[in-house]
Amino acid sequence: MSMASLPSTDRQTMTPATLYDQLTSQLLGLLADERDFIANAANFSSLLYHSLPDVNWAGFYLLKEGELVLGPFQGKPACIRIALGKGVCGTAAERRQTLLVDNVHDFPGHIACDSESNSEIVVPLVDGDRLLGVLDVDSPTHARFTEEDAQGLNDLVEIFLAASVRLVT
Repeated sequence: MSMASLPSTDRQTMTPATLYDQLTSQLLGLLADERDFIANAANFSSLLYHSLPDVNWAGFYLLKEGELVLGPFQGKPACIRIALGKGVCGTAAERRQTLLVDNVHDFPGHIACDSESNSEIVVPLVDGDRLLGVLDVDSPTHARFTEEDAQGLNDLVEIFLAASVRLVT
């Protein structure tokens, strides 16, 4: 049974380990015969948006000419450009480390693209020494994301990058 066909209540009662195991399986299937970075990012963001409980945005910001530029995503329209070091996404990119923010309104320099977002997790996309961008997932619920989410999303990003990064210039 695919995640898309599971009722949202079933996804909400799964353990994080079971949920991320299923997401891993589905992501591997989505990426199996495709190497295009943008196409894979689009499917990856859709998979997360429609599979993770209690999220209102999932997508990518890609590094272009020294700033993060909106890439494939699911959710409401978003900020188009984010400077490195600014907001949660820019800070995670600059530090090249995953950030979990329980309350984005308390984060110094938070950029409010959607006033309904209250918590956020951002995972940098790094290929060797090269920063490619970030994966950003938002929730309307405070403290929605856990260390289990951080580990699960980092594992999924590694799979995505292994399948897709060769075509990024």
